[in-house]
Amino acid sequence: MEFKSNNPYNGEQVGVYTALTKEALTEKLHKSQVAFESWRKVPLAERCNLIKKAGQVLRDNVEEYAKMITLEMGKPISESRSEVNKCAWVCDYYAENAVGFLEDETIATEADKSFVRHDPIGGVLAIMPWNFPFWQVFRYAAPTLTSGNTGLLKHAPNVFGCAQQIEEVFTKAGYPPYVFQNLVVHHDQTELIISNDAVKAVTLTGSEKAGSAVAEIAGRHIKKTVLELGGNNAFIVWEDADIDKSVTVAVTARMLNCGQSCIAAKRFILMESIYDEFVIKFIEAVKKMESGDPMSDTTKIGPLARRDLADQLNEQVRKSVKQGATLLLGGNQNGCYHEPTILGDVLPGMAAFDQETFGPLAAMIKAKDIDHAFELSENSKYGLGVTVCTKDVKKALEYADTVSDGAYFINELVKSDPRLPFGGTKNSGYGRELAKDGIMEFVNRKTVYMKHS
Repeated sequence: MEFKSNNPYNGEQVGVYTALTKEALTEKLHKSQVAFESWRKVPLAERCNLIKKAGQVLRDNVEEYAKMITLEMGKPISESRSEVNKCAWVCDYYAENAVGFLEDETIATEADKSFVRHDPIGGVLAIMPWNFPFWQVFRYAAPTLTSGNTGLLKHAPNVFGCAQQIEEVFTKAGYPPYVFQNLVVHHDQTELIISNDAVKAVTLTGSEKAGSAVAEIAGRHIKKTVLELGGNNAFIVWEDADIDKSVTVAVTARMLNCGQSCIAAKRFILMESIYDEFVIKFIEAVKKMESGDPMSDTTKIGPLARRDLADQLNEQVRKSVKQGATLLLGGNQNGCYHEPTILGDVLPGMAAFDQETFGPLAAMIKAKDIDHAFELSENSKYGLGVTVCTKDVKKALEYADTVSDGAYFINELVKSDPRLPFGGTKNSGYGRELAKDGIMEFVNRKTVYMKHS
């Protein structure tokens, strides 16, 4: 089987990748298991040095890697560069902090000595999406490899060029062979991989359907999973907010990566008194965003990654309008390109409210008061993150416990940061990535208890 990677902007072929045979795949899994036995014994300080080198490889080759991201999935080139640099940041973060995270944790008991040590568990399979093809991988790989595990990557087929380059990053950084391997396979090989003894855990970033299927397979084989799935983030604006600043944050929160982000703001819940002003200024700001060739430094809106994604978004727009939403801007599609679109008067029950919209579509929603705004925010099967814009930050903090999502941001867009744990609740998944939490997901917290005879 061959996988073809095509540029969504012009349809040109970027690369062709041949799938591994079952025998070749099994051999790679075996090599991962063998590599683990020696890799786990490499001193932590040396593993930290290697992930630091990986960060430097990323910085040294930022243009090459950014170009591949843009060619394969259509992200504006300026954002692709930022993505590569963010990957270097997460490498630096774990290089600097892993020793402290993984040190023995002494606990006082009746023993002469009792403590928790942190040991690697083995091979960790990562099933990764196309929307942030480098970042999603490195935020898993940096802590996972540094803790002494081996990595196996099953990437999205439309970004296999990125996957190949990621494997090369670790090779260039000096990692031993087979510590990190890219697997060019179809999703029908997923169970074969998960069931293999070389794989001890699975992390997946993707759709609810994919997450549910992978968790079911992993559950049958008694293997841990971390799932980072969809989102339908609320962006709440109180009446005391600085509207101009809120709009600036809101536009980035919705339109970054052409809206193809699980943590993008999708539902804009606005107090009735400021609804019109916010919507007018939001429309004006979006109109100024330049659409075009994502390889141009001035482009802010490129194509969606695939035609079917643009088709799905357009169907959600049309359905929402039929359900009573007002089309305020955009609404048109041409192949993989979908115009930035703004819908007004969106209500629960409409596609633009209930469903995750993966593209440049903003749903404007009226709230009667603050409590109603949070009720609307909570009216979702997803739970990734919420933003609140207000000058009264003390009052906003008082509402933090009413939000069931995994993140609550005040006067800032929801975003991932290597220093902070990242993950969701409800249908957005479970487990945490990044920070100390991220490195702890795939280690054996082993209790050691000692008494003198």
